[in-house]
Amino acid sequence: MFDLDGSILIIHHWDTDGLCSGALILEQLGDRDAETWTPPLGTFYMTQEHIEYAKGFDNVIICDMALPAGNVKEVADSAKVIMFDHHHQDPIEGITHINPVAKGASGSEYPSNTWVIKEKLGLQVELRILLGFIGDREQKIKDNPPFWALVKGYMSENNVSFEELLELVYRIDSSYKVGDRDSVAEAPHLLRKYQTREDILGNKKWMKNLEELELKLEKVLANAPEMVDGVQLKRLDTPFAIISQVTRRLAWGSGKDTVVVNTGFFDDQNQMYSRSQTVDYHDLITRAKELGFNAGGKKDVIGAIIPKAETESFLEETLDYIKKNR
Repeated sequence: MFDLDGSILIIHHWDTDGLCSGALILEQLGDRDAETWTPPLGTFYMTQEHIEYAKGFDNVIICDMALPAGNVKEVADSAKVIMFDHHHQDPIEGITHINPVAKGASGSEYPSNTWVIKEKLGLQVELRILLGFIGDREQKIKDNPPFWALVKGYMSENNVSFEELLELVYRIDSSYKVGDRDSVAEAPHLLRKYQTREDILGNKKWMKNLEELELKLEKVLANAPEMVDGVQLKRLDTPFAIISQVTRRLAWGSGKDTVVVNTGFFDDQNQMYSRSQTVDYHDLITRAKELGFNAGGKKDVIGAIIPKAETESFLEETLDYIKKNR
């Protein structure tokens, strides 16, 4: 599959699943040189400048990022594009689009992009593949018996706890959460070399980032969210990329539907993130895209970037959607 001629660019998501996916692809490329790149943190699209940059490569491999079809097709005008993903998205014509969920598979069968890559390339289960779905699902992976069995097997064979595996995820995620985009782009190259838990724990920069983040999260979570018709609503105003982690902790700690809005990450847009244990967000993701917002997610999660002037109206729509679809 990777018998590619010419230059190679890997575009990857900034979280553990995306970074481990990038590392797996680098490993499969062998001694071939490849650039790694991620869009500005918190965004899920490419500007025209980004598109022109990508078109300067002969081959573009996209990992764990459901970029807009229009962006992808424009890049494909000049480059061979291979896209590995597991998010809700319609199949994209004109490229090699490897996304079982886009073709009707259940998200529970593909809880991470590392698993999509593992299945497509016939790889053996190993730490970075596990960290992909542990990172995306965290405690919820325990509710997915086949994948939880894989995790338990690894824990038993390597004498490691689930909490210790989660800490590896938090360390890898720390670069994007403190806003260090250069370190995010470097991470797949590091993870290509990191084969063990000890390798990841040995990264002092990630350890320092995590300590800084934990202090910030403790401060943010010290104030309880407001309740709106049974939905937890938390408002943030921070430049840290912690909205997904705040949402997870609030939602999974309480079992309640949760919406978090951050007004401090972008100058002219806001972030919104929501999680639910009962609501299917597929139609809401579609609605957000119809409104022109950059949005994506899975069955139980939606993330969107919304112009400041339209945030409150879409927040109200989201709360109504949750109440109607519980």
